[in-house]
Amino acid sequence: MPLATVHLLKLSKNATVSAFLRALKSRSVKPLVVSKVVRWIIKPESLSKNKLLDTDWDLLIITEMSNQLPETYLNKDWVLEHFSITAGVPKALINGFQERNTRLLHPRSGDVPALTGSLDKPKMATSTQGLELNDELLEWSQTFKLGQEGAVSMLNLLAFHPAKEAHESYLRYGKAFAESIGSSRGGDAKLVGKVVPGQGTLGEDKSGWDEVALAHYPSIRHFTDMLASEDYQAVNHKDRLPALRDTCILCTTELDPALHADKAKL
Repeated sequence: MPLATVHLLKLSKNATVSAFLRALKSRSVKPLVVSKVVRWIIKPESLSKNKLLDTDWDLLIITEMSNQLPETYLNKDWVLEHFSITAGVPKALINGFQERNTRLLHPRSGDVPALTGSLDKPKMATSTQGLELNDELLEWSQTFKLGQEGAVSMLNLLAFHPAKEAHESYLRYGKAFAESIGSSRGGDAKLVGKVVPGQGTLGEDKSGWDEVALAHYPSIRHFTDMLASEDYQAVNHKDRLPALRDTCILCTTELDPALHADKAKL
Protein backbone atom coordinates (compact mmCIF):
# COMPACT_ATOMS: atom_id res chain seq x y z
CA MET A 1 0.00 0.00 0.00
CA PRO A 2 1.62 3.31 -1.06
CA LEU A 3 2.42 5.83 1.64
CA ALA A 4 1.37 9.47 1.39
CA THR A 5 2.29 12.30 3.74
CA VAL A 6 -0.01 15.15 4.72
CA HIS A 7 1.87 18.40 5.36
CA LEU A 8 0.48 21.54 6.96
CA LEU A 9 2.81 24.50 6.51
CA LYS A 10 3.05 27.98 7.96
CA LEU A 11 5.32 29.92 5.65
CA SER A 12 7.87 32.42 6.88
CA LYS A 13 7.08 36.13 6.61
CA ASN A 14 9.21 36.62 3.49
CA ALA A 15 8.14 33.44 1.67
CA THR A 16 5.17 33.72 -0.67
CA VAL A 17 3.01 30.79 -1.69
CA SER A 18 3.95 31.15 -5.35
CA ALA A 19 7.69 31.36 -4.59
CA PHE A 20 7.52 28.29 -2.34
CA LEU A 21 5.69 26.26 -5.00
CA ARG A 22 8.18 27.38 -7.66
CA ALA A 23 11.01 26.22 -5.40
CA LEU A 24 9.40 22.79 -5.03
CA LYS A 25 8.94 22.48 -8.77
CA SER A 26 12.61 23.34 -9.31
CA ARG A 27 13.38 20.20 -7.29
CA SER A 28 10.92 18.09 -9.33
CA VAL A 29 8.53 17.71 -6.41
CA LYS A 30 5.09 16.76 -7.75
CA PRO A 31 2.55 16.80 -4.91
CA LEU A 32 -0.72 14.94 -5.15
CA VAL A 33 -2.51 17.93 -3.61
CA VAL A 34 -1.63 21.59 -3.08
CA SER A 35 -4.34 23.51 -1.26
CA LYS A 36 -4.72 26.88 0.49
CA VAL A 37 -5.93 26.58 4.08
CA VAL A 38 -9.19 28.45 4.72
CA ARG A 39 -10.57 27.68 8.20
CA TRP A 40 -11.41 25.04 10.78
CA ILE A 41 -14.80 23.37 10.55
CA ILE A 42 -14.18 21.05 13.53
CA LYS A 43 -11.32 21.68 15.94
CA PRO A 44 -9.41 18.85 17.65
CA GLU A 45 -10.41 18.47 21.28
CA SER A 46 -7.39 16.56 22.58
CA LEU A 47 -5.01 15.09 19.97
CA SER A 48 -2.47 17.56 18.52
CA LYS A 49 -4.66 20.34 19.88
CA ASN A 50 -1.98 22.90 20.69
CA LYS A 51 0.11 22.18 17.61
CA LEU A 52 -2.81 22.44 15.21
CA LEU A 53 -4.71 25.33 16.76
CA ASP A 54 -1.84 27.61 17.77
CA THR A 55 -0.80 28.13 14.14
CA ASP A 56 -2.50 29.93 11.26
CA TRP A 57 -1.62 27.42 8.55
CA ASP A 58 -1.03 28.59 4.98
CA LEU A 59 -0.79 25.42 2.91
CA LEU A 60 -1.92 21.82 2.82
CA ILE A 61 0.39 19.70 0.67
CA ILE A 62 0.03 15.95 0.22
CA THR A 63 2.94 14.04 -1.27
CA GLU A 64 3.72 10.44 -2.02
CA MET A 65 6.43 9.12 0.29
CA SER A 66 8.70 8.64 -2.72
CA ASN A 67 8.38 12.34 -3.64
CA GLN A 68 8.80 14.14 -0.32
CA LEU A 69 9.30 17.83 0.37
CA PRO A 70 13.05 18.57 0.41
CA GLU A 71 14.36 19.51 3.86
CA THR A 72 16.08 22.47 2.15
CA TYR A 73 12.67 24.11 1.83
CA LEU A 74 11.46 23.22 5.31
CA ASN A 75 13.95 25.40 7.19
CA LYS A 76 13.07 28.72 8.86
CA ASP A 77 13.85 30.70 5.71
CA TRP A 78 10.78 29.13 4.13
CA VAL A 79 8.67 27.47 6.82
CA LEU A 80 7.96 28.62 10.38
CA GLU A 81 5.74 25.71 11.46
CA HIS A 82 5.29 22.23 10.02
CA PHE A 83 2.88 19.40 10.87
CA SER A 84 3.09 16.08 9.03
CA ILE A 85 1.37 12.74 9.24
CA THR A 86 1.80 9.71 6.96
CA ALA A 87 -0.83 7.19 5.93
CA GLY A 88 -1.08 4.10 3.79
CA VAL A 89 -3.44 4.87 0.92
CA PRO A 90 -4.97 2.17 -1.30
CA LYS A 91 -3.15 1.92 -4.63
CA ALA A 92 -6.48 2.30 -6.43
CA LEU A 93 -6.78 5.83 -5.04
CA ILE A 94 -3.18 6.80 -5.91
CA ASN A 95 -3.21 5.43 -9.45
CA GLY A 96 -4.75 7.99 -11.76
CA PHE A 97 -5.36 10.41 -8.90
CA GLN A 98 -4.30 13.53 -10.80
CA GLU A 99 -6.71 12.84 -13.65
CA ARG A 100 -9.62 12.14 -11.28
CA ASN A 101 -8.81 15.16 -9.15
CA THR A 102 -8.64 17.46 -12.16
CA ARG A 103 -12.09 16.25 -13.21
CA LEU A 104 -13.43 16.94 -9.71
CA LEU A 105 -11.92 20.43 -9.56
CA HIS A 106 -12.94 21.31 -13.11
CA PRO A 107 -16.20 19.39 -13.59
CA ARG A 108 -17.93 18.92 -16.91
CA SER A 109 -21.56 19.60 -17.60
CA GLY A 110 -23.68 17.19 -15.58
CA ASP A 111 -20.93 16.24 -13.11
CA VAL A 112 -22.18 18.39 -10.23
CA PRO A 113 -25.50 17.47 -8.61
CA ALA A 114 -28.04 20.14 -7.81
CA LEU A 115 -28.52 21.20 -4.21
CA THR A 116 -31.11 19.05 -2.46
CA GLY A 117 -33.02 21.93 -0.86
CA SER A 118 -31.92 21.14 2.70
CA LEU A 119 -30.76 24.74 3.15
CA ASP A 120 -34.33 25.99 2.65
CA LYS A 121 -35.22 24.51 6.06
CA PRO A 122 -31.85 23.66 7.60
CA LYS A 123 -31.40 21.41 10.60
CA MET A 124 -29.38 23.65 12.92
CA ALA A 125 -27.19 23.09 15.98
CA THR A 126 -25.32 25.33 18.41
CA SER A 127 -21.87 24.04 17.39
CA THR A 128 -20.10 22.53 14.38
CA GLN A 129 -18.11 20.09 16.55
CA GLY A 130 -20.57 17.31 15.78
CA LEU A 131 -20.32 18.07 12.04
CA GLU A 132 -23.57 19.98 12.21
CA LEU A 133 -24.55 23.36 10.82
CA ASN A 134 -24.71 26.37 13.12
CA ASP A 135 -25.47 30.04 12.50
CA GLU A 136 -21.82 31.09 12.32
CA LEU A 137 -20.82 28.45 9.75
CA LEU A 138 -23.91 29.12 7.64
CA GLU A 139 -23.28 32.88 7.63
CA TRP A 140 -19.61 32.42 6.79
CA SER A 141 -20.38 29.95 3.99
CA GLN A 142 -22.66 32.48 2.35
CA THR A 143 -19.86 35.05 2.21
CA PHE A 144 -17.03 32.70 1.18
CA LYS A 145 -16.65 33.88 -2.41
CA LEU A 146 -14.19 31.23 -3.59
CA GLY A 147 -16.50 28.49 -2.40
CA GLN A 148 -19.74 29.62 -4.00
CA GLU A 149 -18.96 27.99 -7.35
CA GLY A 150 -15.52 26.52 -6.70
CA ALA A 151 -14.65 23.25 -4.99
CA VAL A 152 -13.52 22.85 -1.40
CA SER A 153 -11.33 20.07 0.00
CA MET A 154 -11.87 19.06 3.62
CA LEU A 155 -8.91 17.52 5.45
CA ASN A 156 -10.13 15.06 8.11
CA LEU A 157 -8.02 13.59 10.92
CA LEU A 158 -9.75 10.71 12.70
CA ALA A 159 -9.16 8.81 15.93
CA PHE A 160 -11.49 5.94 16.81
CA HIS A 161 -12.58 4.40 20.07
CA PRO A 162 -10.61 1.16 20.56
CA ALA A 163 -13.59 -1.21 20.40
CA LYS A 164 -14.09 -3.14 17.16
CA GLU A 165 -17.65 -1.88 17.03
CA ALA A 166 -16.42 1.71 16.66
CA HIS A 167 -14.53 0.97 13.47
CA GLU A 168 -17.45 -1.03 12.08
CA SER A 169 -19.75 1.87 12.88
CA TYR A 170 -17.54 4.29 10.97
CA LEU A 171 -17.36 1.90 8.02
CA ARG A 172 -21.17 2.01 7.86
CA TYR A 173 -20.98 5.80 7.83
CA GLY A 174 -18.38 5.73 5.06
CA LYS A 175 -20.51 3.40 2.98
CA ALA A 176 -23.55 5.66 3.37
CA PHE A 177 -21.43 8.72 2.51
CA ALA A 178 -20.19 7.09 -0.70
CA GLU A 179 -23.55 5.73 -1.77
CA SER A 180 -26.05 8.41 -0.74
CA ILE A 181 -25.69 11.08 1.94
CA GLY A 182 -22.39 12.45 0.61
CA SER A 183 -22.42 11.51 -3.06
CA SER A 184 -25.86 13.07 -3.59
CA ARG A 185 -24.18 16.41 -2.74
CA GLY A 186 -21.11 15.71 -4.87
CA GLY A 187 -19.07 14.57 -1.87
CA ASP A 188 -16.11 12.35 -2.71
CA ALA A 189 -13.59 10.89 -0.24
CA LYS A 190 -10.79 11.21 -2.76
CA LEU A 191 -7.90 10.23 -0.47
CA VAL A 192 -8.28 7.97 2.56
CA GLY A 193 -5.60 6.15 4.50
CA LYS A 194 -4.61 4.54 7.79
CA VAL A 195 -1.89 6.38 9.70
CA VAL A 196 1.52 4.69 9.62
CA PRO A 197 3.62 6.25 12.42
CA GLY A 198 7.38 6.41 12.72
CA GLN A 199 8.21 7.59 9.20
CA GLY A 200 10.70 10.21 10.41
CA THR A 201 9.34 13.13 8.42
CA LEU A 202 10.01 16.61 9.75
CA GLY A 203 7.15 17.81 11.95
CA GLU A 204 5.80 14.27 12.27
CA ASP A 205 2.77 14.01 14.53
CA LYS A 206 2.93 11.32 17.23
CA SER A 207 -0.32 11.95 19.09
CA GLY A 208 -2.23 8.88 17.91
CA TRP A 209 -4.51 9.71 14.98
CA ASP A 210 -5.79 6.59 13.21
CA GLU A 211 -6.83 7.77 9.75
CA VAL A 212 -6.64 10.73 7.42
CA ALA A 213 -9.07 11.61 4.65
CA LEU A 214 -9.44 14.35 2.09
CA ALA A 215 -13.05 14.90 1.06
CA HIS A 216 -14.11 16.89 -2.00
CA TYR A 217 -17.27 18.98 -2.34
CA PRO A 218 -18.20 20.89 -5.52
CA SER A 219 -18.82 24.04 -3.45
CA ILE A 220 -19.19 25.15 0.15
CA ARG A 221 -22.94 25.25 -0.51
CA HIS A 222 -22.95 21.53 -1.29
CA PHE A 223 -21.14 20.91 1.98
CA THR A 224 -23.58 22.97 4.07
CA ASP A 225 -26.51 21.43 2.15
CA MET A 226 -25.30 18.07 3.46
CA LEU A 227 -24.86 19.27 7.04
CA ALA A 228 -28.33 20.86 7.00
CA SER A 229 -30.11 17.68 5.94
CA GLU A 230 -32.11 15.19 7.96
CA ASP A 231 -30.76 12.19 6.05
CA TYR A 232 -27.12 13.11 6.68
CA GLN A 233 -27.59 13.91 10.36
CA ALA A 234 -29.44 10.65 10.98
CA VAL A 235 -26.39 8.66 9.83
CA ASN A 236 -23.94 11.10 11.43
CA HIS A 237 -25.50 10.63 14.86
CA LYS A 238 -26.04 6.90 14.50
CA ASP A 239 -22.72 5.77 13.01
CA ARG A 240 -20.12 8.55 12.81
CA LEU A 241 -20.18 10.36 16.15
CA PRO A 242 -20.24 7.22 18.38
CA ALA A 243 -17.15 5.89 16.59
CA LEU A 244 -14.85 8.85 17.20
CA ARG A 245 -12.75 9.68 20.24
CA ASP A 246 -11.39 12.77 18.48
CA THR A 247 -11.48 14.35 15.04
CA CYS A 248 -10.88 17.60 13.22
CA ILE A 249 -11.78 19.00 9.82
CA LEU A 250 -9.89 21.76 8.03
CA CYS A 251 -11.46 23.49 5.04
CA THR A 252 -9.06 24.18 2.15
CA THR A 253 -9.32 25.13 -1.50
CA GLU A 254 -7.17 23.81 -4.32
CA LEU A 255 -8.56 26.54 -6.57
CA ASP A 256 -7.30 29.56 -4.63
CA PRO A 257 -5.76 32.08 -7.06
CA ALA A 258 -2.70 32.44 -4.80
CA LEU A 259 -1.72 28.88 -5.72
CA HIS A 260 -1.58 29.75 -9.39
CA ALA A 261 0.11 33.18 -9.24
CA ASP A 262 3.05 33.53 -11.60
CA LYS A 263 1.87 30.37 -13.32
CA ALA A 264 4.01 31.03 -16.36
CA LYS A 265 7.14 30.86 -14.20
CA LEU A 266 6.37 27.47 -12.70
